Amino acid sequence: MSAENNYIEINKQSWNKKTDAHINSDFYDMPGFLNGNTSLNSIELELLGDITGKEILHLQCHFGQDTISLGRLGAHATGVDLSDNAIAQAKLLTEKTKADAKFICCDIYELPNYLDKQFDIVFTTYGTIGWLPDLNKWASIIHNT
Repeated sequence: MSAENNYIEINKQSWNKKTDAHINSDFYDMPGFLNGNTSLNSIELELLGDITGKEILHLQCHFGQDTISLGRLGAHATGVDLSDNAIAQAKLLTEKTKADAKFICCDIYELPNYLDKQFDIVFTTYGTIGWLPDLNKWASIIHNT
């Protein structure tokens, strides 16, 4: 196994473990979110503007709160994350909230093997790029979606 693949597998297992703790934490305010609160901050909402009907790809979506929030705003949102635990939780949240959101579980570098579609907006938020061993490859994926 290459050093990059080993790093990605270790990272995946780490995020699998973190998901349950995050869902149950006050920081993510799951009760408020399930009652309709957005997880997006005002700066994100202002920068996005009206996203009604837009196709949005949310990279490194964790367990999907932001992706679902984008769907609640009228976008057709697709979230991607390497953590199978996070994506399983995201799909459960989508069912509970009835949001327009889809999720793909894969290593972000393998996304072209799972998705062949163009998007109006590619979205990611805080703390995502520090986990990536190859930013040029990540940027190329964004460029091609």
